[in-house]
Amino acid sequence: QVQLVESGGGLVQAGGSLRLSCAASGRTFRSYAMGWFRQAPGKEREFVATINWSGTSTYYADSVKGRFTISRDNAENTVYLRMNTLKPEDTAVYYCAARWAPSGRYYSTSTSYDDWGQGTQVTASS
Repeated sequence: QVQLVESGGGLVQAGGSLRLSCAASGRTFRSYAMGWFRQAPGKEREFVATINWSGTSTYYADSVKGRFTISRDNAENTVYLRMNTLKPEDTAVYYCAARWAPSGRYYSTSTSYDDWGQGTQVTASS
């Protein structure tokens, strides 16, 4: 089990950028696949991006591909989500999630993850 704390959210104008961070506790962070999800008011939580434990494989939702980049620093126990060219429809609470995955897989469904952070609000104004 890991504890996750997101930060870096805020209010930006459409077209702007933000970088979210997710700090994880625990010495085995490097064995976890990580994911970012988001939930807008009145909508279901949706997948954004995922990365395997080594950082060698990533996968993105079509809606963010080419604009968002997921990365990780295992020495710092942190995963990042760089968000460029933000759109009003990106407005949501963003959550990071972790799943024990030493095999090197990544996961794009919320039910695959065991540990979640508390979320950070991202608002892109038009």
